[in-house]
Amino acid sequence: IDCCLKQCLQIFDFLGFQWAPILGNFLQIIIVILGLFGTIQFRPRYIVVYTVWTALWVTWNVFIICFYLEVGGLSKETDLMTFNISMHRSWWREHGPGCIRRVVRPSAPGILDDYSYVSVTGCIIDFQYLEVIHSAIQILLSLIGFVYACYVISVFMEEEDSCKY
Repeated sequence: IDCCLKQCLQIFDFLGFQWAPILGNFLQIIIVILGLFGTIQFRPRYIVVYTVWTALWVTWNVFIICFYLEVGGLSKETDLMTFNISMHRSWWREHGPGCIRRVVRPSAPGILDDYSYVSVTGCIIDFQYLEVIHSAIQILLSLIGFVYACYVISVFMEEEDSCKY
């Protein structure tokens, strides 16, 4: 379930040109696979890598929540999520539940169509709250994974200690 949710977020982030979350999601998918492999193959070091990454992933998602709620001087209107390469737009800004998207053609001739000329009305929930909900779900799943990984590491270490005698 966690991996499927990551892939869905990956698609939404890619559609919104959010390069920083795309890289984070890609690493998350790789590390989750590594953690699962470590569990199946009885390799505690891989699981330790997963637990360390999970702590970083929780930190990243707390940052995302602060970013979209504009806590601590952060602003969702900056290009921070795209490494200042392109304009930051959440996919949910135009495609949220109930949103009616209308493209408004620029009035001046010769100006290319841009996302700034899109009018969105009727959204049931604002896009920043959808992003916050996604990050909160990620934090919840990561904490469950972290606790499980710590348990598996302790079981592996107990088995390793019992084999020495």
